[in-house]
Amino acid sequence: METVSANECHGGTQWVYRHDALGTTMTFAVFQPPGDGPFPVLWYLSGLTCTHANVMEKGEYRRLAAELGLMIVCPDTSPRGDHVETHDDNWQLGGGAGFYVDATEPPYRDHYQMYSYVTEGLPHLIAERFPADMSRQGIFGHSMGGHGALICALKRPEVYQSCSAFAPIVNPSTADWSRNALQAYLGPDESHWRAYDAVCLIEDGARFPEFLIDQGEADSFLDSGLRPWLLKDAIQDTEIAVRLRMQPGYDHSYFFISTFMDDHLRWHGERLSQ
Repeated sequence: METVSANECHGGTQWVYRHDALGTTMTFAVFQPPGDGPFPVLWYLSGLTCTHANVMEKGEYRRLAAELGLMIVCPDTSPRGDHVETHDDNWQLGGGAGFYVDATEPPYRDHYQMYSYVTEGLPHLIAERFPADMSRQGIFGHSMGGHGALICALKRPEVYQSCSAFAPIVNPSTADWSRNALQAYLGPDESHWRAYDAVCLIEDGARFPEFLIDQGEADSFLDSGLRPWLLKDAIQDTEIAVRLRMQPGYDHSYFFISTFMDDHLRWHGERLSQ
């Protein structure tokens, strides 16, 4: 593991690292709060076209994470490298668009194993190298990363104690901007997509205690890609609780995310402190 950078902030330290994974070199960031730990771990999954750096630079989480004693881990959104399949002409597929699935179709299956990376590979490294309390983990994310957070929590409720999302893609099997990626990664049989779709997972019996979701009402992707009401419909007649907050005037940007970041950190902090 190679250290790329380290910066002190609010009494804690934020690092960027590179390490070998997925047949290439992956980059991730860690914010470690002040103190000796072990610290609860909160995973942040970023959205389409993003890297680990977007939330580091614009998410404004460090002050409150330091105060609450939360370790924040920010993975990249896809494998990268000259030998990794990507599509410069399509921002919804390939580099920056891993969709947190384990691809089964060529040419993606050799590298695009993002679900396993986020839930197994990188957590193993964090547990080994950092003062992390892996018995207390939460997960959240934005857009494609919100989708990733929801499916990780629903598929592994024994691992994560908390889950929230900013403007998540709740039903990627039917969303305009994710169907092509799911077909490319998982093949044309749509029944295989259900394992990576929050609405479908709930329909098929997956459960998680509660979700916090913030969604901007002025988000240009609201009707074509996000549609959080579909998640609310899916949890009817289940024991799942969801707090869906529609925020007037807010779009899909990091201005929106940074505005409500403190609320999400407190949400996770309360649940990870128990």
